[in-house]
This record gives sequence, C-alpha cells and structure tokens, in this order.
Amino acid sequence: MAEKSLRDRIIETSLRMFEAKGFHKVTVDQIVKESKTSKGGFYHNFTSKDELLYLIHDHFISYVLEQGKKANEQWDTPTERLHAIIKSFVSMIELYKSEVTVFYEEYMYLAPEYINDIKIKRDQYKQLMFKVIQDGMDCGEFRDLPVPIISMAIFGMVNWTYKWYKQDGQYSIEEIADMYADFILHSLLTEEARENPEFSKFFLKSYPQDFKTQLF
Repeated sequence: MAEKSLRDRIIETSLRMFEAKGFHKVTVDQIVKESKTSKGGFYHNFTSKDELLYLIHDHFISYVLEQGKKANEQWDTPTERLHAIIKSFVSMIELYKSEVTVFYEEYMYLAPEYINDIKIKRDQYKQLMFKVIQDGMDCGEFRDLPVPIISMAIFGMVNWTYKWYKQDGQYSIEEIADMYADFILHSLLTEEARENPEFSKFFLKSYPQDFKTQLF
C-alpha cells in the first residue's frame, strides 16, 4: 500500500482532531505535532487552518454533486434519477460521516473567503435537485407541489442523518437509503406513476417492524 502524502496525512489528522475537540479548540501547532510534520510542511500545503475546514466540506459536496450528475446522465426518467440521487446522497453520510459532522458542527468558524466557493457547489447541487423534481412534475410523474419545499425537505432529512447514524447500528446505510427513497417516492409520485412497474421496484415490500424501537 502506498504511503499517504503529507497533505493527506495533515487533512486526516485535522479531521480527527476537529471532530474530537472542535475546530476552534485545535491549533496549527497541535495539528503539526499530531501529524508528525513541521510548520513549514503545513504551510507548504495549506494557507491556514481555515483552508482545512473548507477542504473537508469540499470532499463530500464534490462526491454528491458528481453522483447527482451521473444519475442525470445514466437514467431516463425523473423518478429513476431522483431515486439514484437519494441513494447516493444517503450513502455519502457513511462515506464522509466525519467530514459531514465537522462541517455542520463547525462551519460558523469558516473564513469568509471560502464561503463563496462552498456556495457555488451547494447551489449547483440544489439546482440539480430542483430540475429533477420540476422535470418529474412536468411529465406527470410527480405531484404538483412547491419544488423548493420538496427539495429542502429531502436535503434536511438526509443531512440530519449524520446526527444519529451509526455504522454498527441496527440498519446499514443501504437499508436506510432504501427506506428514504421508498417514502419520498411514495409521497411524491402521482397515483399513475406509483402503479408503473418500472417505479414500483423502488418500493419496499414492508418496513422492519422494530424500526422505531431499534434504530437509536
């Protein structure tokens, strides 16, 4: 296995420390010591501690944006696209749980110069979701509901998963993604679309009976 670069080692170290102690309680000196480098090594790779917080966010937003674009290219119908987007969005929580946790808990400390770069990708993903849902309404697959409200409800539900999801919990991230997709599509699809065999395959036959009691 190839040895990790100094840059990657510093990012991983800072991520672990930010998650454990909080962004504002971790100093560059502490990151340097923990990652076994020097201040010169740190500043050769990063301009500041703030850049690390930005990069931590960029890792997971880049992933969900890439997966969303793939869904748009791979699938033909809005329902199939939305299903794929939801699945990849939920999967991100497991792949980047530490990054998501650090960003949402510590983003208020982000330096202003990084806010715009973050907003660009988040807006791209938001507009992608808006378009998929609007396309679904235009072709009669989705109910006629306010696009921003539906989109923000999906974002809020999935993003909040980082607060309670555990890798060793009762349900895998794949099972949780299937549940999310099932009740989002059940709520959003028109009656005619719900009867389409191509879409009904996305529905669960039943929910686990102990879902409520065993989740947390």
